[in-house]
Amino acid sequence: MSQAKTIPILPEPATRPSDQGQTILCSCERTFEMSLGIDPAMARGAVRTADHLCRSQLHMVTQALATGAPLTIGCTQEAPLFRETADDLGSLAPLHFVDIRGLAGWSDEGAQAGPKIAALVAAATEPVPPVQMVSMTSTGVALVYGTDEVAIEVGRRLAETLDVTVLLSRPTDVAPPRTALFPVLKGTVVAATGHLGAFDLVIDDFAAPLPSSRAKLVFELGRSGAKSTCDLIVDVSGRRPLFTADDLRDGYLRADPRNPTAVERVIAEAGQLIGEFDRPRYVTLEEKKCAHQRSGLIGCSRCLDLCPTGAITPAGDHVAIDPYVCAGCGSCAAACPTGAITYAMPTEDGFDRMLRTLVKTYREAGGENPVVLLYDDEHGAPLLDALARFGRGLPARVLPLRVNEISQVGLDAITCAFAYGSVGLHLLTRARPKHDLAGLERTLAMANPILAGMGFGDGIVTLIQTDDPDALREQLDALPIGTPAPVPASFLPWSPKRDFLRFALRELQHVAPETAPAIALPPLAPIGAIEVADGCTLCLSCVGACPTDALSDQADRPVLRFDEQRCVQCGLCATTCPENVITLRPQLDLAAWAAPARVMREEDPFPCVACGKHFGVRSTIERVIAKLTDNNWMFSGETGRARTRVLMMCDDCRVSAMLGEGFDPHAPGMRPATRTADDYRDS
Repeated sequence: MSQAKTIPILPEPATRPSDQGQTILCSCERTFEMSLGIDPAMARGAVRTADHLCRSQLHMVTQALATGAPLTIGCTQEAPLFRETADDLGSLAPLHFVDIRGLAGWSDEGAQAGPKIAALVAAATEPVPPVQMVSMTSTGVALVYGTDEVAIEVGRRLAETLDVTVLLSRPTDVAPPRTALFPVLKGTVVAATGHLGAFDLVIDDFAAPLPSSRAKLVFELGRSGAKSTCDLIVDVSGRRPLFTADDLRDGYLRADPRNPTAVERVIAEAGQLIGEFDRPRYVTLEEKKCAHQRSGLIGCSRCLDLCPTGAITPAGDHVAIDPYVCAGCGSCAAACPTGAITYAMPTEDGFDRMLRTLVKTYREAGGENPVVLLYDDEHGAPLLDALARFGRGLPARVLPLRVNEISQVGLDAITCAFAYGSVGLHLLTRARPKHDLAGLERTLAMANPILAGMGFGDGIVTLIQTDDPDALREQLDALPIGTPAPVPASFLPWSPKRDFLRFALRELQHVAPETAPAIALPPLAPIGAIEVADGCTLCLSCVGACPTDALSDQADRPVLRFDEQRCVQCGLCATTCPENVITLRPQLDLAAWAAPARVMREEDPFPCVACGKHFGVRSTIERVIAKLTDNNWMFSGETGRARTRVLMMCDDCRVSAMLGEGFDPHAPGMRPATRTADDYRDS
């Protein structure tokens, strides 16, 4: 075995503590080269390398752990061994692991992967804040839902560990159990809500069997609307699932009764669902920022439309998110235009920091034309591992970064990647995705026009849908490479999300190869302008409805102003407008963002006929007076003229006129004489 050697590496002091500890990289028995190719003059730390770290050179890990400083190890395969070593030593040093072998070294371009290895190591040591957890408690009360003897057999198998009730939906000839070990009832579930430990059911045709049932179960007269609760549901009915995205609902286990293997699987899983279980709180909600509703009128409903599990529901002016039902796809956070919903695995600014470190370190280590590949752990990680073991591996310029769900990726992350110097960004998913990717496709449909308009290239953000590792490599080699930013940015991500997105788009424009005019975007884009057609009366209802202050008025004049950089295209202004003269125009116009708020509509105020104070809109008041005096008998004659004069007064003068002059605006005037048939004949 070769001697361990020290190679300098670039840390990122702006985002990691100075006592970053040590990094040990292993060539896995010299199966790939370890030359990092970093200029020693730029180095602020050191990396130790080994060839057999998990066996003959394990002492290097022991020595590093003894210092108590954070330790990054370039191996994920033997992570359990290294953690066990740390436990044996009683070490509390933070441990980070990165798969440099599978993601960089085992590749036909492994000899050029030095900058990529440096980038992977740097990104792996980015601090990730802990995720808040929520707890679910199950006492083992189980409902087995089916139609025949399969459900009864499942109930019998589970009765040893769970408190079982079997519910048969529209059963036909079902033989009675010889011994009543658990209840067998009849009924059809018509509504189901909840999660593991807290399911609520509404059941129609609910009935118990007659004890005298002989050859088949005979039930009492059924009743509808029965309610029940349970901790978990085992559904072997073979019918439509009780929940949308049923495979994401904790505590709901479903199997085709004709598939014995699937039935055995749910029996095994159900037997384990007793006790307290923790799950991440995937997203956070800041209610006051939500633009869902104002004054009973619906505005933004992007998250409601995208949520696959029904975890998001309306709750007045804002939405509510059930953390026990949320499956963590992140589509809501990526689509939320105001930043009211943010993702927490990791936080969006934390993910953007990892992205920054990855691309920036790669470039500073001498890498060129970086392409970011985002993948998840369930599908992407095994596919990349297979590509490394049995195929050509990833290209040296492709920088993989794992996310919890690819659908969590929003416009801010894509903007950051290209501002930092990427020439492409691709998201890896299944050939047939398990769940709807409509939200992600919307994000890509926004990102590509923006990047093309700024000169970065067309079609450089893509969704790669494949289950074949070799096909993945072929697509990565064939995908277009964009134009890099001439002088990439290096800004640090921060919160809140919406403010940072505006900042990142401005920074992207600053480093873009071309200066972009206004770029048209598809519907539901979270940025854009509005158009106000003729017919606006300056009632300013839209100003009161706007949740982001993109629309504003002026205290002393009838003015409607619009600040385009604040507009989130929620549609509340258009929904609220009584004249229906407001339309949305999704676009990115950074010139408009830099300009002051522009006047959309302006008119002269009406002067009070008593004191001269300006109030209201001149055209509106004159139009109302003209209509009333021409067509309404109450505004004719002496009393009518007094009424008309009151309409031309400000609030204060109007009150004074009614009180000081004893004027009753509701007093009847001189009605016109009723015309009879004789009047018509005489005329």
